[in-house]
Amino acid sequence: MQRDFQEPARCRPDLVIGREEVFGRAREQLARGGSVLLHGPAGIGKSTVLRALAAENGGAARTVLRCSATESESHLPFLALADLLGLVLDEVSGKLPAAQRTALESALTGRGESTLQRDGLALRLAVLSALRALAAEGPVLIVADDVQWLDSASSELLGFAARRLGDTPVRMLCAVRTEGQEYDRHLRASPPDTLALRVNPLTRTQVSELLGHRGYTGLPRSTVRDIHRTSGGNPLFALELGRALGENPTPPRPGEPLPVPTSLRALVLNRLEMLSAEARRTLLVASAGARPTLALLRSAGRENAEAETAQAAALGLLATEPEGPAVRFAHPLISAALYAEAPAHERRAAHAALSKAASDPIERARHLALATTGADPETANSLAEAAAQARDRGAPSVAASLGLLAARHTPADADPAPDARRLEAAEDAITAGELDLARDIAHDVLTRATVPADRVRAWMIVIDTAGHAMTEVDSVFPQALADAGDDPQLLALIHYQLTWRAVLVDGDFDQAREEAARSAALAARAGDRYNELMALAFQAQIETLMGHPDAPSTIKRALKEPQDPRVACHHNGAGYSRFRWLIMSDQLPEARATVTALLREVRRTGAVESEVHFLRGVAETELRSGHCGRALDLARESLLLARDTGIGEVASAVLTSLGEASGGDVERALELAREAVAHAEEDGDQMYVSRALAALGYAQLVAGDAEGTVRSLRRVRELEHGLGITDPARGRWQGDLAEALVRIGEVREAQDVIDVTREQALRLGRESVLAVLDRAEALVRARRGEHEAALAQLTSVQDRLAKLGHGLEEARTAFALAQLRTRRPGPTSYDEAARLFRRCRALPWLRQVDAASASATAAPEPEQPAPAPAADALEGLASMERQVAALVMEGATNREIAARLFISVKTVEATLTRVYRKLGIRSRVDIVRLAAGRRTK
Repeated sequence: MQRDFQEPARCRPDLVIGREEVFGRAREQLARGGSVLLHGPAGIGKSTVLRALAAENGGAARTVLRCSATESESHLPFLALADLLGLVLDEVSGKLPAAQRTALESALTGRGESTLQRDGLALRLAVLSALRALAAEGPVLIVADDVQWLDSASSELLGFAARRLGDTPVRMLCAVRTEGQEYDRHLRASPPDTLALRVNPLTRTQVSELLGHRGYTGLPRSTVRDIHRTSGGNPLFALELGRALGENPTPPRPGEPLPVPTSLRALVLNRLEMLSAEARRTLLVASAGARPTLALLRSAGRENAEAETAQAAALGLLATEPEGPAVRFAHPLISAALYAEAPAHERRAAHAALSKAASDPIERARHLALATTGADPETANSLAEAAAQARDRGAPSVAASLGLLAARHTPADADPAPDARRLEAAEDAITAGELDLARDIAHDVLTRATVPADRVRAWMIVIDTAGHAMTEVDSVFPQALADAGDDPQLLALIHYQLTWRAVLVDGDFDQAREEAARSAALAARAGDRYNELMALAFQAQIETLMGHPDAPSTIKRALKEPQDPRVACHHNGAGYSRFRWLIMSDQLPEARATVTALLREVRRTGAVESEVHFLRGVAETELRSGHCGRALDLARESLLLARDTGIGEVASAVLTSLGEASGGDVERALELAREAVAHAEEDGDQMYVSRALAALGYAQLVAGDAEGTVRSLRRVRELEHGLGITDPARGRWQGDLAEALVRIGEVREAQDVIDVTREQALRLGRESVLAVLDRAEALVRARRGEHEAALAQLTSVQDRLAKLGHGLEEARTAFALAQLRTRRPGPTSYDEAARLFRRCRALPWLRQVDAASASATAAPEPEQPAPAPAADALEGLASMERQVAALVMEGATNREIAARLFISVKTVEATLTRVYRKLGIRSRVDIVRLAAGRRTK
């Protein structure tokens, strides 16, 4: 019978966020029969991980012993020991020698006067004997939280027993609060083989996930960023800050720290009472500064800053900085709590002093604003100038914060008005990727604005922050058109957004082209060169996708002088339109140089949305060039940034799927592509539904699921026909569809795909597309028995792709050549294909080559044998093996098989290994071929 003396059920976590590595290492250690000590600072999540591990491992133990010490009880001897052994005393006492039993009962019950001094050896041996007696009946798991508060007597007894348990099946799972890495002394109460694991702070993404899981949803990304910074990644602190924000009806004003709840103030400020009043004022000035130094504090009037900060450091409030002059708080929350605790007049005094002491003009302006109350034109103008400087320095997030401060201090009758400055701050927030903040500002302005220009500008911000989910803002367009009246400049803005709607929602490229041209003409009539260039660039992109003959001339119009520097590096500007044209025209070196220069510039200016786009552009160029490893790294970086900011997540997931399928993990590629399809369908974004399906089809092809590839890419063909996309270089999926059709025996349809696409590619001069189509046609010829013609065609294709610089397609062609040669008598070598895939770091493809090479070496055949019927081949398999193999034949991935059969992915992989061995095959591709053989019978 299992014995588990549990803590209250309410403490059980249902989710452990951001602890995968720690959790995995602890799980492996416990599975080996070892012990684990989790350590880290207060609130970092040790107890959460401890409880989750205890819940997972408790089932394998007959007896689970628990204790959770507290500071207030740490002076009571044997209390932790009583928690651990009190409920099993009756079970074990009869198995102990009399002296040991007497000593243990006295210690646990409090009857008698047992002490370590009086009954030392008997008591120590009693604890050891009790654990051995329990372990004789089955494994024992000891779960101890807050080990730092164990009473000294219990700690000494546990340590004595732990050092002597040897191979006895007793594991310990403990958590201890530590600062830094100082956990060694706590290992004395653990077995010698204990693995110590530090629980580290959460990342910003993990903090966001934690807040959402606990119900603190809807927080702007800028607020989540502030919570992460203030909490230092500590989950307890982050949740308390999130709770305080949720309960506070008034959010903090721009530039001010987050409100710190009383619970955290008490936790981090108890040492402040030991500071002198002057030292406390010095720390307040330091907390108000962005980068406080001793010199800055002295300039701000804190003459004894050095001695006062040394006093604070001795109390653990400040971290010592031996390598520099910075004054750094031991934890960001100490600074936030100190600032929150100070009266408002003392905060303003600190900012006033810093506004004169700071050397940076942006910092001076921020402090001046926080030291000033009410409208003040001089302060407002200083802040507006500082916002412009921040914008020029590539710090749009800082510019947005300063712009909001400027609006707050701007008189209502000033020019520019407060709302104009708020809208400029919202546009800076969009540039910084803080879409929630920008949307909130725009909605706030719309509640009171009457000026048409302000209203239309605010509507455009609302539309911009919707991203690709434009169906959510359909109701905005009629209101914006009504506000614009007959003003050509305002109408140009609206028709530019209607261009996006035509592309993303309606999938009507002809309508989109007309809207873009109308926007450009209206902007030109209004003398608005910026919006004219943006509309022309968008028109050029649409025409490129359509394969329209006017695309080159429209690009030239968009690049014509005079230019606007804001357009040059915009992700929807002419520079990016030119990059798209170059990459679709197989001018890969020039495309790489163009998009790399764009990426470098937007990183300098801090334009996050453009950075996400250009990262994808560089990744796509590397992928086309056959640099799969580099492409995958860039794609993953793009996806991480997209998810952090909420910008372009579907597009980045699509590209990362392509990168994973080419150079990483095929299962991950399938997962990402399916997620992208689902999200694009949810957004009503037809263009990206098509792109996501194309990525899914490619991943399915690499995974050996030809039927899945055909299903996905047939849908792409239908969607692109409806959208009016005729340039095959846009998605480059047609060759994959033709190849998959050949694999499943649909040769006639494959030839139809090739013929239709070839006509479009010839008209547009898409050389790499033509080469890939010729490769697919060679496979058609081979299937029809025209082996010599197919070999000659593949040899020509490989040479053409090498000259064009399409390294991955060149390697795929070499692989197709090697596979075709296996059907002829004589030796076959996959060395060339392996070399080319290795050069590309195309690991999934390389694995296919290795499997094919091993199969050819192990079982050379003078003639191509007729495939064995799948049903006959599966007869010798066990029941589970037959089910797994049958699902592989249907094209299911390992994850899908695991879900359908209610087993783990590892079990699927192990089962497939046995299937390969029994059937004499090398990969899941061979299982699919068995299915194809059955269908062609």
